[in-house]
Amino acid sequence: MGRTARELAPSSSDRTDGVLTMPKPNDLSRSPVALDENTTLIAVIEMGLASWLIAGRVPGVNRRPLRKLNPDPEALLTRLHRWRDEAIQASRMITRVAVAYEAGRGWRDGFGHASRPTSSIRPASP
Repeated sequence: MGRTARELAPSSSDRTDGVLTMPKPNDLSRSPVALDENTTLIAVIEMGLASWLIAGRVPGVNRRPLRKLNPDPEALLTRLHRWRDEAIQASRMITRVAVAYEAGRGWRDGFGHASRPTSSIRPASP
């Protein structure tokens, strides 16, 4: 019928005094997937009214890219695509793009669109 506590993955349940508890929805303290630094492009964006500062960690690239951009989502996607292409040229296949951002004081006055994806980045074909 159901699986016993020993059959469940540790991240899918909690035990309290030997009693199996239900998993917590939206438990952001646990990652369902481990970070693979060799296949993940990581970008961090500081969003201001006048400009965006984007820093990245690109697998296979020794430098730490840092760019100042105009506040334009298309320019940001172009930059992420360029960094992905650099990783591919360095013989690294990018399977995931992780982005974190910090919006300045004025983000509610026009930067709300930045938190909603306008496009998705898919892995390039080998």
